[in-house]
Amino acid sequence: MKDKVIAYQGIQGAYSHLAYKNVFPTSLAIACETFQDAMQLVENGKADLAMIPIENSTAGRVEEIYRLIPKMELHILDEHFEPVNHCLLALQGTKFEDIKYVSSHPQALAQCHKKLGQHNFQAVAKFDTAGAAQELIELNSKEHAAVASSLAAELYDLEILDDSFGDYQGNTTRFLILSRENNIPKNNKHDSYITSLVFNVRNIPSALYKALGGFATNGINLIKLESYSMTGSMDASQFHVDIDGHIDEKKLQFALDELSFFANEIKVLGVYKRNSYRDKMKDLNLD
Repeated sequence: MKDKVIAYQGIQGAYSHLAYKNVFPTSLAIACETFQDAMQLVENGKADLAMIPIENSTAGRVEEIYRLIPKMELHILDEHFEPVNHCLLALQGTKFEDIKYVSSHPQALAQCHKKLGQHNFQAVAKFDTAGAAQELIELNSKEHAAVASSLAAELYDLEILDDSFGDYQGNTTRFLILSRENNIPKNNKHDSYITSLVFNVRNIPSALYKALGGFATNGINLIKLESYSMTGSMDASQFHVDIDGHIDEKKLQFALDELSFFANEIKVLGVYKRNSYRDKMKDLNLD
């Protein structure tokens, strides 16, 4: 990946920046203001890959991403799990009793909800964690703090008042690596795979039950099932499914054939190797 260009949302010091550095340490990167900007850079050929957070073990799914993915012309190439250690950052010399406001991305604030309440800090939502940290320099006020990474503290010369400000240990964010190319790996019996797809069901009684029945009868494990309203509709839902298996497996093909009788617009988002982090979670009964 040395010559690849990676797009991510945020600025230097954001958790997406950390994740990108861990997965693609020798690649170039483009920091983007929004998730959509990062995806469009890949769609337009100005970046090779986008690294996008989709869910967190504490705060749940990143709602915006589930709505963007079905509209994009990108494919899931891989997944990455990034441990997230939230730090409470402030100007040098700041004390806990000085702080009134704590800013960060809404997902990060949600992951520190209990700690914020314990200290009666007022949460202030920002576009990203590192941006909130950088803004402290401009505000130049000890009443303001930010939730961000230790890398952000280093980059912006901020003091870490609490290096474990998150509510739960083991807080982890799952990232998707997106590409224009649909590189489906060969089904190797020694490896495990995930097939991700989206669909919406027909407007008939018990449509979802019938649509999912094919997975049960063919012994297919659904790792994740997410539903959300389709744009411009209050009575139609779209479903995102992560399936334990490779699309070339006969039993999965049979299940998808059954799904097609009850679903509209089935779109395969990608087939990729199951990350080994999932096995660690399973061993800890977290999967």
